[in-house]
Amino acid sequence: MANKCVLAHDVGTGGNKAVIYDSEGNILAKSFHPYPTIYPQPSWAEQAPLHWWKAVIDSTRSVVSQAGIDRSQIACISFSSQMLGVVPVDKEGNLLRDTIMIWFDSRSVPQTKKMFKKVEEERWYRITGAGMRSEFYSCFKLMWLKEKEPDLFRKAYMFLGTKDYIIFRLTGQFLTTYSDASGSGLFDLKTWNYSPDLIEVSELPREKLPTPHPSTHIAGELLTEPAEELGLPAGIPVVLGGGDCPCTTLGAGNIVEGRHCIYIGSSGWISIAANKALLDSSIPTYVFCHVIPGMYTSHVATYSAGSSYKWVRDNICQSELAAASTLGLDPYSLMEVKADSCPVGARKLLFIPNLAGGCTNLNPRGAFVGLNLGHNKADLIRSTMEGISLGLRLPFDKLRSMAVKASEMRVVGGGSKSRLWRQILADVYNTKIVLTNVDEEAAALGAAIVGGVAVGLWKDFSVVDEITKVVSVSEPNPESVQKYNEILPIFKLASEQMGTVSDRLAEL
Repeated sequence: MANKCVLAHDVGTGGNKAVIYDSEGNILAKSFHPYPTIYPQPSWAEQAPLHWWKAVIDSTRSVVSQAGIDRSQIACISFSSQMLGVVPVDKEGNLLRDTIMIWFDSRSVPQTKKMFKKVEEERWYRITGAGMRSEFYSCFKLMWLKEKEPDLFRKAYMFLGTKDYIIFRLTGQFLTTYSDASGSGLFDLKTWNYSPDLIEVSELPREKLPTPHPSTHIAGELLTEPAEELGLPAGIPVVLGGGDCPCTTLGAGNIVEGRHCIYIGSSGWISIAANKALLDSSIPTYVFCHVIPGMYTSHVATYSAGSSYKWVRDNICQSELAAASTLGLDPYSLMEVKADSCPVGARKLLFIPNLAGGCTNLNPRGAFVGLNLGHNKADLIRSTMEGISLGLRLPFDKLRSMAVKASEMRVVGGGSKSRLWRQILADVYNTKIVLTNVDEEAAALGAAIVGGVAVGLWKDFSVVDEITKVVSVSEPNPESVQKYNEILPIFKLASEQMGTVSDRLAEL
């Protein structure tokens, strides 16, 4: 299969990315097609599945054209996608709602309260590993639909995840993966199946949930009609793939016990691969079944990492934006030059990165703490990078205390491009930060590897270590490590106090 290729789709929150990999794991071409998120009311967040479908069609046609390959070379199509959404369809797979709730829709808080009157929240967490805000999980979205849109709920034959809907369009099969099902809020991490007890207390019908399978399961062959829309030959195997978090951790190389990776994108999270679920409700961690059979990927997160940095760019760094536009440069590179002129600790300025909250923060508010008239733009930029890094350090210390120790952490996502940010991460976590050639394509690479393993293009998941090449390593600086350790308890205090202030503001 030396001349064969894999077509991987990463159906993300902001758009769909299609990437074609050759049999050596090299990228032949990639194409990104965005789609909008709709906010009908406060705390609501919806997208149109038909927008996903169009993006998959357009990106497929674009990436195949760019790659210049014979379409018969495509060994399979595989997927990564955003998780925790619910797509109601009838028995023929027709959409019953033009727009659907996506992962960070949080309208279902009342439904979580009803559930936790029947089952203790701590017990629910221990069964499911569902450590993000509970209303994000699929079961509560389904409970909301059952209560608020009963006719639709009754008509629904199946509630699908994001990629599951696309895979149905391609193959006619209603299926999901263990990784996606583990984001339902109804999945038992020990049995790798839906929990009968949680199904009972949620009063949701099990038959409306797609049956979970391994990520390498081949859903079926590409049907004639969708093949024509995609511009591909019918009959190509379509592989289930996995949720974006597990696929990203695979693409980052988290394939054996104890490997760590950090993702700095719009959100930020740290993941550890393990043979058991790393559970701690005091942090809390959130856990998914890995795309690798029998393994788990445990995470801590902030919802506003790169999005906070983008806010600083758009609202504070107007001159850098203008200069970058004139010179044809990336404004972030100009911001990094400024931040690099500032000492470690940003001259005692702290940034609390809760602009969009975290796993349990219901009233997100961020802050610059310690400002005085001597501070300047460089301090603000650097403190933002440091605050995001320190914000993840607090829960990560507990997470890594439960895991096999690691001497390094791989970094992926847009933030990985910044040399300064990589150094800050190395110093904050006192560990080597490794940048590889995977960069922003970790989720797509993870999906591609799952697909390639499924069809025999690659023998197993260890191929990621052959594909991955180290680009640079940032070593921790002992003096900077000590400085951040001194800052950390003050940062923790400021974060806690800001949480109280946020709650009080929400009451106004």
